Amino acid sequence: MSEQSCLVTNDWICGEYLRSRSQELTDATLQHVGITVASVLIGLAVALPLAVLARRHRRFAGPVLGLTTILYTVPSLAMFSLLLPLFGLSSALVVTGLVLYSLTILVRNILAGLEAVPEEAREAARGMGYGPWRMLWEVELPLSLPALMAGVRIATVSTVALTTVGAIVGRGGLGNLIEDALPTFFKAQVLAASVLCVLLALAADLLLLALQRVLTPWTRAPRARREPFRDRIRKTSAAVEAG
Repeated sequence: MSEQSCLVTNDWICGEYLRSRSQELTDATLQHVGITVASVLIGLAVALPLAVLARRHRRFAGPVLGLTTILYTVPSLAMFSLLLPLFGLSSALVVTGLVLYSLTILVRNILAGLEAVPEEAREAARGMGYGPWRMLWEVELPLSLPALMAGVRIATVSTVALTTVGAIVGRGGLGNLIEDALPTFFKAQVLAASVLCVLLALAADLLLLALQRVLTPWTRAPRARREPFRDRIRKTSAAVEAG
């Protein structure tokens, strides 16, 4: 008697499921990646000016941090319900909710990076005639990149996980497969979708870590051949004052 199909026996590990549903898995994964990337990029575009505002005008720091923290505490079902009249059952609904959730992580990390920039660096930039915006783009943001990228990594991994909640409106990527499989407890589908979510989060974190290393080469320079940053800033400041 031939062996029964792993789909019939409902095994957790089933190669036949992966072969027969490969297109379904691919489509769900691409939707998951698309929603995650859009949410993080839009979240970064919103968080950056909010963090700069909080850094430049301290009276706004409390309201900005407080609002983003409150948004993060709203349960996902309540968040999507509140946004439903505006966006309907669409990907925009899920993306907007994920953007709002990412703000608390991104704003705090960007603000922490900006506040960690040595005052000597700002003074040297002012001495060389840098205006506020030029100093932001050429001095403050580059020096705050480690903290900024750390925030992006955390927000991305968190968004990969939260995207699955979008299954409640049919826009959850791999979450759709998990939700569809739960009523019948289709083990292979639950496991495959869950493992793919974990792999997506891991791959995204590794890619962003590699990007961070490319963008911040000074953080991995050999200590023996690296002059301390503060000493270089002091020398630049002294040269500006002398000249």
